[in-house]
Amino acid sequence: MNNRARYPPGIGLGRGGGVNSNPAFQSRNPQHQYVQRNLVQHQQQYQQHQQQQQYQQHQQQQQWLRRNQLGGTDSSVVDEVEKTVQSEAVDVSSQDWKAKLNIPQADTRFKTEGFERPSPIQEESIPIALTGSDILARAKNGTGKTAAFCIPALEKIDQDTNVIQAVILVPTRELALQTSQVCKELGKHLKIQVMVTTGGTSLKDDIMRLYQPVHLLVGTPGRILDLANKGVCVLKDCSMLVMDEADKLLSPEFQPSIEQLIRFLPVNRQILMFSATFPVTVKDFKDRYLRKSYIINLMDELTLKELGYSCFYIHAKMLQDHRNRVFHDFRNGACRNLVCTDLFTRGIDIQAVNVVINFDFPKNSETYLHRVGRSGRFGHLGLAVNLITYEDRFNLYRIEQELGTEIKQIPPHIDQAIYCR
Repeated sequence: MNNRARYPPGIGLGRGGGVNSNPAFQSRNPQHQYVQRNLVQHQQQYQQHQQQQQYQQHQQQQQWLRRNQLGGTDSSVVDEVEKTVQSEAVDVSSQDWKAKLNIPQADTRFKTEGFERPSPIQEESIPIALTGSDILARAKNGTGKTAAFCIPALEKIDQDTNVIQAVILVPTRELALQTSQVCKELGKHLKIQVMVTTGGTSLKDDIMRLYQPVHLLVGTPGRILDLANKGVCVLKDCSMLVMDEADKLLSPEFQPSIEQLIRFLPVNRQILMFSATFPVTVKDFKDRYLRKSYIINLMDELTLKELGYSCFYIHAKMLQDHRNRVFHDFRNGACRNLVCTDLFTRGIDIQAVNVVINFDFPKNSETYLHRVGRSGRFGHLGLAVNLITYEDRFNLYRIEQELGTEIKQIPPHIDQAIYCR
C-alpha cells in the first residue's frame, strides 16, 4: 500500500496522497498546521479540566467528611436533647401519676399509747364485744380493762351519724376524766367526738356541748340521767352501755339511777360490765338486764401467770375427753397446779401431789379424809392447808373429834422434804 492510500491528504507529515502524485500540490508548513496547534491547546485544556475536577472532587470529599462529622455530632446532640426531653416528660408524668394517688401520711397509729400486744382481758373481751354480745368480765386493776371496752366502743361507732352511740358509766369524776382521755387518745384518728360529763360541773356547758355532734359519752350516772330527763341527752340510738367498776355502780348509791337510765336505751342494746369483784348485786343485775352474757374471770389466771405458774381445772360438767386430757397432763407433770372439785378426791393416785389446799372447807370428816389423802402417798410427806372462815370453826371442831386428830395452824417453818425435787 502506497502512502497516498495510507494517509489522507495533510496527514502523515505531508505524505498523504503520495509524494509525487501531484506536482502542483504544495505541502503546508508544519508549524502552521491547524491540527497540531489545536491538539496542544486541547491537551492543556484537558489537563486544566482534570485538575479542576480533582480539586472539586477533593473539595467535595472534604465537605462530605465535614458534613458527616457535623451531622454525627448534631445527631448525638439531638438525641441527647430528645432523651432529656423524654426523661423530663417521664419525670413529669411520674410526678403527675404520684400526685393523683393522694398518698396518705405515714401510719403511726400502732404507736398510740405504746401498745405492743393485747393483755389477757383485752384478748378475751374485745372479740366477744365486737360480736354484739353482753359481757361480764372480772379482772384486777391495772390489767387493761379500760382499753378492753374503749376499743370495741370506738370500733362500733359510725362517725358519719351524729348521735350518741355509746355511753360509758363510771362511779367517780376522776375516773370519768381519765377514761375520756383514753378514748380521745385511742380515737384521735377516727374523728370521733368524745364528751365527758360529771356532777359538780356546769350543767349549762354540758347542755350547750350536747347540741354539737357527740358520738361517745363518758360520765357519772347521776349527771347523765339528769341530762336524759331534760331531753337534752338523747339515748334512743345508743347501742352500747359500758359499766366500769360495776361493783361500785351497783351499790345502793348508783343502782337506782342506772336502772332508770337503762329505760332510755333501745331494746337491742349491748351491756358490758367490768369489775375486779362480783358481789351478789352484780349477779342479780346480770340476771335481770344481760341476755346470754359471756362471763370472763381472769383473777386467778392472771395471778398465776404473773407468778409464772400454769394451772388446769377439772369438774364433773366437762366433756370426758377434756377431763382425760387434763388428768393425763397433770399426771405426767405438764402442769403443777390443779383446781378441782370432789370429783378428783376418790381413787386418784398421783405420787407427785404433796400439797392439798381446801379452799372450801369440807362439811364432814369423810370428805376431808379423802381430800387430804391425795397427798403423802406411799409414805411420802404431805401437807394439807385448810382455809377457815369464822363459820367453819364448828365443822373443824367436829372433824377433829371424829378423826381423833388435831388440825394445827401452819408452822412458821415447813419441812423442805415435802417439796418436789
